[in-house]
Amino acid sequence: MAKSDGSRRRQRVGRPSKDQAGDVAERILEAAEQIFLERGFQAASLDEIAASAPASKPTIYAHFPGKEALFAAVVARITKRMTDFEGYSLEGRGVQDKLISLGTAIVERAIEDTVGVTRATIAEAPRFPELSRNVHDAARNQAASTVARLLEEATHLPARATKGPFSAKRSLTTAQIFMDLILLPMLMRALLGEDAKGLRKDVPAFVRQRVGFFLAACKADWTG
Repeated sequence: MAKSDGSRRRQRVGRPSKDQAGDVAERILEAAEQIFLERGFQAASLDEIAASAPASKPTIYAHFPGKEALFAAVVARITKRMTDFEGYSLEGRGVQDKLISLGTAIVERAIEDTVGVTRATIAEAPRFPELSRNVHDAARNQAASTVARLLEEATHLPARATKGPFSAKRSLTTAQIFMDLILLPMLMRALLGEDAKGLRKDVPAFVRQRVGFFLAACKADWTG
């Protein structure tokens, strides 16, 4: 017996395949991020990522040449999320309060997003030294560029300024120093296994102290 037009329409309209539904690349990245951070690069498998996405392995290879490229894309995604301050407003009236606001946001984002991927890239450094180096450089440069802009905003630096520690010429170097003072000690504590809740409790006093040191050093540099 021939199928009715309605039956044929239902068959055609049915549920889309797993490779067609939604943004495939985004689903793959979300699944890969979760699995890479849970298991590490070496233990994670494309089969598991494909099942979690869901997407077929050929679909994954159509978007990413291999597991290393997928891992690099995941790291870039996390880095972008951490350094995306679009729409972020510095809080506080004076320079010190604004820098404390910025430093607190940087540390909290690092504790939330960076620890897992940093551990994963460190673990794979002997096998993929170039990947680890590229990840570090990309994260540092991208973050420094963002922080430099916010430092200029916090200190009301004119775009034409050419002198002083916050000058346009030195802004990236100053931003990197700021991040090293604010971020690295807390990140190291997190990497060594300290509880995130305890770290967050220490953040306000730590950031305030470091910002005070940073501003004192900048003042000495400006007048020295």
